Amino acid sequence: MRVLLLYPLFPKTFWSFEKILELVERKVLLPPLGLITAAAIFPQEWEYKLVDHNVREVTEAEWEWADLVILSAMIVQKQDFVAQIREAKRRGKKVAVGGPYPTSIPEDALDAEADYLILDEGEITIPLFVEAIQRGVSQGVFRSDGEKPDVTTTPIPRYDLLELSAYDSMSVQFSRGCPFQCEFCDIIVLYGRKPRTKSPEQLLAELERLYELGWRRAVFMVDDNFIGNKRNVKLLLKDLKVWMAEHQYPFSFNTEASVDLAQDPELLQLMLECNFNAVFLGIETPDADSLELTRKFQNTRSSLEEAVDTINRAGLRIMAGFIIGFDGEKPGAGDRIIQFVEQTAIPTAVFGLLQALPNTALWHRLEKEGRLYGNKSDGNQFALMNFVPTRPVEEIAREYVHAFCTLYEPARFLDRVYRHFLHLAPSPCEAPFQMPSLVDLKALAIIVWRQGLKRSTRWQFWWQLFSIMKRNPGVWVHYLTVCAHAEHFIEYRQIVRDQIEAQIAEFKVEQAQREAAQMEATPKAMVG
Repeated sequence: MRVLLLYPLFPKTFWSFEKILELVERKVLLPPLGLITAAAIFPQEWEYKLVDHNVREVTEAEWEWADLVILSAMIVQKQDFVAQIREAKRRGKKVAVGGPYPTSIPEDALDAEADYLILDEGEITIPLFVEAIQRGVSQGVFRSDGEKPDVTTTPIPRYDLLELSAYDSMSVQFSRGCPFQCEFCDIIVLYGRKPRTKSPEQLLAELERLYELGWRRAVFMVDDNFIGNKRNVKLLLKDLKVWMAEHQYPFSFNTEASVDLAQDPELLQLMLECNFNAVFLGIETPDADSLELTRKFQNTRSSLEEAVDTINRAGLRIMAGFIIGFDGEKPGAGDRIIQFVEQTAIPTAVFGLLQALPNTALWHRLEKEGRLYGNKSDGNQFALMNFVPTRPVEEIAREYVHAFCTLYEPARFLDRVYRHFLHLAPSPCEAPFQMPSLVDLKALAIIVWRQGLKRSTRWQFWWQLFSIMKRNPGVWVHYLTVCAHAEHFIEYRQIVRDQIEAQIAEFKVEQAQREAAQMEATPKAMVG
């Protein structure tokens, strides 16, 4: 069997960081870990080629070569996912699909005429598919019926299938699932509330494979809550600490975690000793009432401001996610997020308008209340809500635009980066000195030109850079890297404004049409 593994396009959002990637001549932030993990579970006597559509197009030779096309996707990749299924079918290919999007909304893949749906987690459903296809079954849907696999059986992903030079970071996964119960989150729907972890030996074998392939850059632990099983993650980190030291710290790590990380000094210290340098926190909102309503109770048990400060001072740069549009949210939510981010000096605050994702607790509640719009969420942060909120849509959307554009005003952003790194503890890991590459030197020259000479914030840039080098010299390279993020966010201020304004105008037209239809129907109902 000759298998073409195809990963669909992501729409361009502030998560794509393409302006930063251009500086270092890379095309994509992260590789398709789910697809290369699936490739390791499929029969290894089959032949595989992988095309990440975010890196390049499929060649005619690759289309002709393939007996079977397999796609995996998240909801946000919907448009290209459907387009590539149809293209493969147009070429007479058998198509199999899997991943979070088909698992959540299988009808979309069926409507696009995919032949096989390999849903849920592949350790269970891929063998069912392989058995069926070997029996000559021409179509089918394969599900695990609620069973969760033992991830200690998961093989090393096929990193060798990737065009490694195209990616800024590599991905590994230690655990699946999260112990919390946030109403809007689909992770607990897809993977359950009992975090399942690999063994430390397993993850070290994956890192060893990346090392053998020559990888020497950042590695993202893609776990949706890396510290969901604290006991097991500490066992991993104790072994990882030794491996990293023996290999002279070839990687830096970042990940996602819940804010209770701040309450575990041992865990924080272990992460730092393994060369973790950043963590993404799902803060969502500083409004305690909204956190309670959406069942994000873990964010209400202690001060969010103190948690951010503790993690920052320990030595982890913080990225944080925020959402606007919760039920019962009072006017001014955007301003309260601005105040919180400025007060805590979080450099990178990413925003979303609340979306009801399929099969989440939020989805089911809104469906029961008759508040869902007909269109399903596509997971895009630039999209207006797909439900009727408790305050006007336009008010929420304008607060969103105002908050994003205010926080990424160049002087504000640079000031937060400066204040954050002023308190950031330097890494305790000492990697051997390496001469910077020509690509890195070119990126540095562009940053110096744009931020140190061209922009109106040039004096601020130089003063703060020299202050960091004097007061906290151990972090200056990391500091400059995050200053470079301004190249992405400053441009996205206008993109956010334009896209949201266009959607508000479209929403007003649709609302007027709905109201006209209701008025037209009312007299008929009265006559009846």
